Amino acid sequence: MKNTRFIILIALCLIFSTGIGAVTAFQTPESIIAAGNVYVSNVTYDPGTFFTDDIGTVMVYVTNGNSDQSVVVNHVTIGDKNIRLTSTPYDSSANIGPLQRQSFVFSVVADAPDGTYYPTFSLSFRDADSLYYRATVQVDNTPLELTVIDKPDTFTQGKRETIYMQVANPRKNDVRSVMLDVSGTGITATPTKIFFGNLASGAKTPVNFTVTPDQETTLVITLTYNNGNNPHKEKMYLPITFGIDKKQANPVISNVQVKSESGIYHITGDVNNAGLETANTVMVTSLSPAVPQDPYKTYVVGALKPDDFGSFEVTFSANSTSSIPIQLSYKDTDGNLYMSQQDVQISALATNSQNSGGSNLLFPIIAVVIVLVACIGGWYFYVRRNKK
Repeated sequence: MKNTRFIILIALCLIFSTGIGAVTAFQTPESIIAAGNVYVSNVTYDPGTFFTDDIGTVMVYVTNGNSDQSVVVNHVTIGDKNIRLTSTPYDSSANIGPLQRQSFVFSVVADAPDGTYYPTFSLSFRDADSLYYRATVQVDNTPLELTVIDKPDTFTQGKRETIYMQVANPRKNDVRSVMLDVSGTGITATPTKIFFGNLASGAKTPVNFTVTPDQETTLVITLTYNNGNNPHKEKMYLPITFGIDKKQANPVISNVQVKSESGIYHITGDVNNAGLETANTVMVTSLSPAVPQDPYKTYVVGALKPDDFGSFEVTFSANSTSSIPIQLSYKDTDGNLYMSQQDVQISALATNSQNSGGSNLLFPIIAVVIVLVACIGGWYFYVRRNKK
């Protein structure tokens, strides 16, 4: 009998204690009012704007606006069919104290095309209804832009050329780890990789590099960057074709004059730079069958800026030829050597020199004859007068 009463007493105690617990979990006017003072104070996304299929994080800050009462939350999540949650929701209870702020971090994926989306953030209170908030996010597939500012119209084999470019970020968010890579078959690029780091929204930055091609090819310019932690890549292809550089130096020989003295030919003239770049170490010399002679076996004109000119003189001997080649050489700013030839006629000068030599020989002979005739005539008249 006593045992039965004891068991009943224990059962009543358990029922009473359970009832108390159930009452404490019920909504009350006070708990509902307290939950109404809880609000989402800030939402941040990383990246700030997604590409389609980008994975990122969203951090939601919840503030308890009550000055004297805590609130207990027991389920927190975010997402919809476009911005899908990829991490686990918060299912354990958390206490947010008076005037305190609590952050909740989620991993999401942008499973949507370009557009603005409103994934729903929801927070369940233990003693009140849930809190709902639309956390706006954008999906924008606008890439970074590569622009060629200046480059040669054509390239020359073995000649180094500079290409000037610009990298711009037209996106609404910053991007990270921006890097430019330059490659191509049969080319030497300096530098091959250029690191920019972070590039702010709306920012642009200039970049230049040099390319020395050994063959006609395609230059591949690759721009890589991270949107949040998501790698992205853009490529540009530039054809490398050989041709005449419209801007290169172009020394031209003009005003050529030839004279001969004692078997040595002297050729004088001017060198004009008709190009748009400086011609360095301009030199003029004669080639075979000419035999260069002192004092000007080779004439160094020096550097000629665009539209500038300089005079030259070369000396040489030559036999049994009507013309000789004159060689003009110069170097560009990278030290590449360029040479050209121009034939100069000397046959007419040789004939004139021979004719001039015969006339010079005939003149003293005639003079001697005239003197002799004068002397004989004078002697004759002198003898006759004495006889008289």
